[in-house]
Amino acid sequence: MSLRHALLGLLSERPASGYDLLKSFETSLANAWPATQSQIYTELTKLADAGLISVTTEGPRGRKEYALTEEGLAELRHWLTGTAPQRNTRSDVLLRVFFLGVLTPEEARGYLGRLVEMSDQGSEHLRALEASVDWGEDGLSVYGRIALEYGLRFNAMRREWAEWAATQLP
Repeated sequence: MSLRHALLGLLSERPASGYDLLKSFETSLANAWPATQSQIYTELTKLADAGLISVTTEGPRGRKEYALTEEGLAELRHWLTGTAPQRNTRSDVLLRVFFLGVLTPEEARGYLGRLVEMSDQGSEHLRALEASVDWGEDGLSVYGRIALEYGLRFNAMRREWAEWAATQLP
């Protein structure tokens, strides 16, 4: 996934300013694909230059509202249907597991215990997010809930796995 496609996806719902898009990232997409303000504004300029979005209104202090163009929608649809998702092959969590043998069993159990805590905190964060969002019937709400459920299930799986792994230690 790229920031480009995340922005195109958000703009497929409705026109928005850079500030609006930043807030959308903070309340939803940051759990899947974090981005900073400068990254978002830089990418918006690139998308506009490429004709994938257009500036629909300009307001005070240089505020611009962007909308998806037909070319932008075609690019988003191509990315969704014509390209395979890239498998994330790096995991700091699992790389450390490979080398837990250099620790004492108590230290290794401590690491796995911290993974349980991290999973619980991740679930708490997602539950708080779920409660704070004004969910609607729009596409971003429907599919946002589905993505949130993935995060909840992932945290539950990681927690269960870490508890199991601790029982496998000598």
